[in-house]
Amino acid sequence: MLSEQSAVTVRATLPAVGAALGEITERFYAGMFAARPELLRDLFNRGNQAAGTQRQALAGSVAAFATHLLDHPDERPDAMLSRIAHKHASLGVTPDQYAVVHEHLFAAIAEVLGDAVTPEVAAAWDEVYWLMANALTAVEKRLYEERGGAAWRPWEVVERVAETADVVTFRVRPADGAPVRDFRPGQYVSVRVPLADGARQIRQYSLSGAPGPDLRQFSVKRVHEDGAPDGEVSGHLHARVRVGDVLEVSEAYGDLVLDADDDTPLVLASAGIGVTPMVAMLGHLAGSGHRAPVTVVHGDRSPADHALRTDHEAYAAKLPDATVRFWYERDAPAGAGTGYVDLADVPVAPGTRAYLCGPLPFMRTVREQLITKGVAPADVHYEVFGPDLWLAK
Repeated sequence: MLSEQSAVTVRATLPAVGAALGEITERFYAGMFAARPELLRDLFNRGNQAAGTQRQALAGSVAAFATHLLDHPDERPDAMLSRIAHKHASLGVTPDQYAVVHEHLFAAIAEVLGDAVTPEVAAAWDEVYWLMANALTAVEKRLYEERGGAAWRPWEVVERVAETADVVTFRVRPADGAPVRDFRPGQYVSVRVPLADGARQIRQYSLSGAPGPDLRQFSVKRVHEDGAPDGEVSGHLHARVRVGDVLEVSEAYGDLVLDADDDTPLVLASAGIGVTPMVAMLGHLAGSGHRAPVTVVHGDRSPADHALRTDHEAYAAKLPDATVRFWYERDAPAGAGTGYVDLADVPVAPGTRAYLCGPLPFMRTVREQLITKGVAPADVHYEVFGPDLWLAK
């Protein structure tokens, strides 16, 4: 994929570029938002920008893509590209925006690396960028075609359910009365809301169930972490959105979807609000009569913080061969574990396929334990809420 001449140059400069990517991405975003403030106002997550997590994710993905081109010249990192493309499609990213990113990213590279960016170096990294950008554009074009375009659609809130003190489920129906496209369990939608300062911020929320043929359901955790700003969109949805209000919602996207036949053993492991896609998957398995063993694993702060716990347990109870293990940091009831999720004494059937969602430390620990128990690394799939920092570790 990468030309021979560019491959030599990228291999020689990757250590220097990789070491400077943090500074490069910081200057890139600053320059782009100065020139195009509407992108920060209406497209990019302002919370992630303030926390620096989007910069880390971009740096990690660029370095990972370049490394893959060098180590596997005849292959594309399709799993990474698919995850990014689904997120971009859910935001309505358009091909022309890649040119905007290119302009400001390469200006930042030249600013940070200075004279080290010779014409040969610039040409080589330009090739890396457009290989990645064009691959993403192609995947996003296909996703848009499958879902009838990138348009936002008005959905009316028909029910609001308080799951816990900090999690609310919204059930919505298309306000235009048009048919609803199906989704695959594990996928998410984007929700765009107007804020007090005129911004129209977007966030993604996993579909946590299919309550009816013309309804969608997503659950929102209010973000208020110690030492960090409260979540703008989650706070707005919790405080202001009620039954009868209309929200702008995208089609369903996301590549963490069930892909297993009835004879495939499964592990569905979650922590915190990562429960949402797992409950959707579990509901689908219960409805389809999945026969093989299903191991349901979840960790949370307490039973009171465990969103969708009733659905979690009820769907598992409908399966012919399900094992349910919950862990709580406090107030663990009889039969539940105390502390963090630990699979040491949890049997895992040969040929198991696993799906994980939750904080990165949780997923890394569970992944390692599953691989130790014989699960193939290729059969462990995960979803990260927010910027994907797995590659930035």
